[in-house]
Amino acid sequence: MDFANLRNMRRMCGGDEQDKIHLLMDYTHRPGEVADPWYTGNFDETYDDVLEGCEAFLTFLLENGLLY
Repeated sequence: MDFANLRNMRRMCGGDEQDKIHLLMDYTHRPGEVADPWYTGNFDETYDDVLEGCEAFLTFLLENGLLY
């Protein structure tokens, strides 16, 4: 959900040569990190980011024939 998570996933997976690891918000029209309520205290903003990201990811899967 954030750049630290992305970095850790790439480290745990030994890299990402096939470019399969992405941030959730990368599937939206405003790529970047999900708002972190730990720092902001704004859980509504985080919820909105996660919902938008999940909907965009679902659209990506459907449009690319990766989900039936």
